[in-house]
Amino acid sequence: MTDLKYGDKIIRMEGVIVEVHDGSVAIDLKGRLGYLKVPMRMFISDYPIKVGQEVAWNMSFVEQLGPEINEKYVSNLDTYTRRQKEMREKNQNNKEV
Repeated sequence: MTDLKYGDKIIRMEGVIVEVHDGSVAIDLKGRLGYLKVPMRMFISDYPIKVGQEVAWNMSFVEQLGPEINEKYVSNLDTYTRRQKEMREKNQNNKEV
């Protein structure tokens, strides 16, 4: 594993829950910073999780580890994308019949 060049600068992030699924929670980040979807196993809560609740967590900056491309990951992503497209086309063809 490559060591990070920059030290941690912990930042408090906040957001609002916008989706709740069996295996994940989706959050809109405050300040128009984007959208985050996290697995339920990484979500800490003492209350039932509901859309509209506010959440917060500590985060640091993302640092690129190097210029290398993970070819296996790209290949898996291409395969996934191709299969999703094939399934959409198949479903579309079934609706037309």
